[in-house]
Amino acid sequence: MARFIARRLALALVTLFILSFLMYGLLEFALDPLVDLRENPAPNREQLIANRVRLLNLDVPWYQRYFLWLGNFLQGDFGIGWRTMQPVGSMVRGAIATSIQLVFAATIISILLGVTIGLVSALRQYTTFDYAITFVSFLLYSLPIFWVAVLLKQFLAISANDYLQNPTINWPLVITLSLVSGLFWAGALGGRREKKIKVFLTALVVTLAVFMVTLMTGWVENPSIGIIGVGVLSIAFALGVTAIFAGMNNKRALYSALTTAVLGTIVWWPLQWLFHYWQMSWPWMLGLLAIALAVAAVIGWLFGGPDRNISIRGTMLAALFTSVLIFVDRVLQTWGPYNDTPQIRGRPLATIGAATPGLHGDFWMQQLDRATHIMLPTLALVMISFATYVRYQRGAMLEVLNQDYIRTARAKGLSERVVIVRHALRNALMPLASIVPVDFITLIGGAVITETIFGWAGMGRLFLTSLGGQEVDPVMFYIILTGGLAMIANLVADFLYAVIDPRIRVNA
Repeated sequence: MARFIARRLALALVTLFILSFLMYGLLEFALDPLVDLRENPAPNREQLIANRVRLLNLDVPWYQRYFLWLGNFLQGDFGIGWRTMQPVGSMVRGAIATSIQLVFAATIISILLGVTIGLVSALRQYTTFDYAITFVSFLLYSLPIFWVAVLLKQFLAISANDYLQNPTINWPLVITLSLVSGLFWAGALGGRREKKIKVFLTALVVTLAVFMVTLMTGWVENPSIGIIGVGVLSIAFALGVTAIFAGMNNKRALYSALTTAVLGTIVWWPLQWLFHYWQMSWPWMLGLLAIALAVAAVIGWLFGGPDRNISIRGTMLAALFTSVLIFVDRVLQTWGPYNDTPQIRGRPLATIGAATPGLHGDFWMQQLDRATHIMLPTLALVMISFATYVRYQRGAMLEVLNQDYIRTARAKGLSERVVIVRHALRNALMPLASIVPVDFITLIGGAVITETIFGWAGMGRLFLTSLGGQEVDPVMFYIILTGGLAMIANLVADFLYAVIDPRIRVNA
């Protein structure tokens, strides 16, 4: 293991050195830091040019400047953005935090949705549902991100803010979405025609009822979850997790997950007091989450069952879901005060920027403000990335389902749930293990178009700004950072392969 890591790190360092040397040389020919001064009509133009040449060492050959830059870089001096005279380290620090904040949620949501829908599409191969998912996937994959972003701004921000100002129900849209929901669930669950009709009608009625309740009771104008919502959703999630990973016949796994959900709902009461009287921060929130997961693991271990690990996994997932619900509920409790602030003026859904300028609120209002700003760019990235994961997961799942060991597992009498979840899905995830880390690192490198359209000062926008400003040091830091992270992503992919497939050994 140590030899493998050392070998890969050495190869990465050599590759980064060659990459940085070549890119520095290309930037020498592509950028001209003196272009604005050459066109400057000021009488002291020559003096200004001489000062900049001395500042940027432009009188030294580029390869010598590269080694000067490399020596300073290795010592922790990353250079300056000479137009603002701001250190590159401080410029990049904020840009990286912004990009990670933007892409983390988008990547997680895209993976979960893509894997789930790709799996169902593979299980319903050559059905109307499969054809519809394939069509939608290719459609989303081919859409330009700037066009998607503009549409989201118009219909999910401007129009939604107009609705909040003057709530009027768009019944044709409500009925259309309800029909789409019915068709989706009927196709996803499959079965005979009678079953599909029942599922379609049930999903249609439930979706229509949810829309009517949320729109006609004013929930959209003042959203909340409350202890009842937390309890109902947590119990439903516990039942779903148990059905998928353990089976409803595993009573110990079922009871442990339900116990965790009920306990999490009960804890809602004291947490409200804590959230109200204690100055909360992200370290505190992460500490509370760690406690919740530890308690859930103990509950799963105490209940045990045929496979104690399954019980522990179910309780920890239930605890994570309930914790997120409680957090979201507390954030939504600040919706009214947030909406009434002078900076918001009743239009809470933001179309630009990462935060509202001049908004002074507590920890919860800051999280709500961040959520309203991150929603649209996250959704734009999800719509594009989701389509890719659906196609990869569908193809990988179809390939696995045709393997001999899957037919053997079915012939042994294993249930379809066990065959799909324990045997097929794990191997079908292997292609994603080499794609997801690289995709995540690529997005950290900058969702350039998305950041530009939504006004996020992330890594992509920093790169474009520095390139347009003829600033070499920020561009080189960007290249080294993204190149290094890409190599780390490939190393992580190798380890993920070994985790997913026990037959693979890193030393091999």
